[in-house]
Amino acid sequence: MLFFDPMYLVFALPGLALALFASFMTKSTFKKYSQIASAYGITGAQAAQKMLIQAGITNVSIEETGGFLSDHYDPMAKKLRLSPSVYRSNSLASIGVACHEAGHALQHANGFAPLHLRSALVPATNVSSWLSYIVIMLGFMLHSQQFILFGAVLFSAAVLFSIVTLPVEWDASRRAKLLMVKTGVVSEREAVSAAKVLDAAFMTYVAAAVSSVLTLLYYLMRAGVFGGRDD
Repeated sequence: MLFFDPMYLVFALPGLALALFASFMTKSTFKKYSQIASAYGITGAQAAQKMLIQAGITNVSIEETGGFLSDHYDPMAKKLRLSPSVYRSNSLASIGVACHEAGHALQHANGFAPLHLRSALVPATNVSSWLSYIVIMLGFMLHSQQFILFGAVLFSAAVLFSIVTLPVEWDASRRAKLLMVKTGVVSEREAVSAAKVLDAAFMTYVAAAVSSVLTLLYYLMRAGVFGGRDD
């Protein structure tokens, strides 16, 4: 019979609290700087294009995609997809996000190892993530520490993915901060404001990594790896 384990809250609540805080900061910071237009008046799409041209990248297309803050770079298709609020807007928030995504295209072109590692992990992570929950649930139902441990091993792929994501996202923001001014997208003063949006967004990746690590630790504890649990 399944039951709720109060110890789960000990591991889950810190990650959840950090995730909620990061989400709030990202949305509030984006909202604040989405109301401040760039002095140069260019849109997020134009800003990303200028960064790509400056870097000599001509084989990456930029297109509009649906959703809110659904912006991403697709290394397989070599497409930079920007949400409407970023693609069309000339706000500092939109420019910051667009340049960040262009930073991923620069990583790809320059052979940035963590980006290639993250891309390579995607197939394994997609399969092992959902499979791990099934195995762990069976472990709880059967009171089998072996099943839980096996599920934890499967789940570790998702943990590794979240950890590898950190240097990828940090480096993309670093590139964006450096090139926004160099390419004439924003002034130095405006770049400081745009960077705040990127810093807030990075916290969401930190929260995801912390949450996944804590969840893995809980599974390992329930599997008897540490903590003396044998039920």
